[in-house]
Amino acid sequence: MSKNVRPGSLFVLLLMCLDLHTLVESAPICAHGHTGCHSPTLSDLFDRVIQHSARMHGLSSDLHSDFEQYFLPSRNQIGRINRKCHTAYILTPNGKENAQRLAREELTEVILKLLAAWRDPLSQFHRSMARHEDFTSISGNKALEMSDMVHQLKNGVEKVAEKMQLLGMISNSLMSLSSTEALAPHSASSEARSMSDYELLYCFRRDSNKVQNYLKILKCRIVAEHGC
Repeated sequence: MSKNVRPGSLFVLLLMCLDLHTLVESAPICAHGHTGCHSPTLSDLFDRVIQHSARMHGLSSDLHSDFEQYFLPSRNQIGRINRKCHTAYILTPNGKENAQRLAREELTEVILKLLAAWRDPLSQFHRSMARHEDFTSISGNKALEMSDMVHQLKNGVEKVAEKMQLLGMISNSLMSLSSTEALAPHSASSEARSMSDYELLYCFRRDSNKVQNYLKILKCRIVAEHGC
């Protein structure tokens, strides 16, 4: 080992190389030029966002189940819920075959639109749940975590899109969709505020499943060695 390398600096460098906890990081895992470090491949980035989306969907399913048991013990109550989601304005492909027919840019755009549309509603949901102390003690952290995960996943998908653009796999047309305003009309927020908490959880569980499936389909189409 070179005398110029301090032990503390080496430890920090090793932590950077491990990158065990950051699922959707945009920068190279280590600083350029360090032995043993590498920039994540497109396949790596896809794996990270797909794993993150799977955790997000699992969390949404758990919280939906917790909410049913705590607030809606009667199945008759559940049957009367109006399940019109505030993301209905987003045209999403119905089924795997239709998703596979969409252009790569279009499918990426659908994913980003769905994620952007959920940022504010999930923040509002977390604040709403804070009023129910008993429920919050059981599931309050899940509501906050779910809100954070949407933001992290959107950032991760944007990094995947940037990588695809650099590799010439998709056009630069997605650059105009970088802002929330471009992704979700203002009316969506007011519609989301009028949704009941249970409707919101039902709709997010549905949309998070869509996001997970669309990411898997997009990877299959982009990364040839994935073999799916």
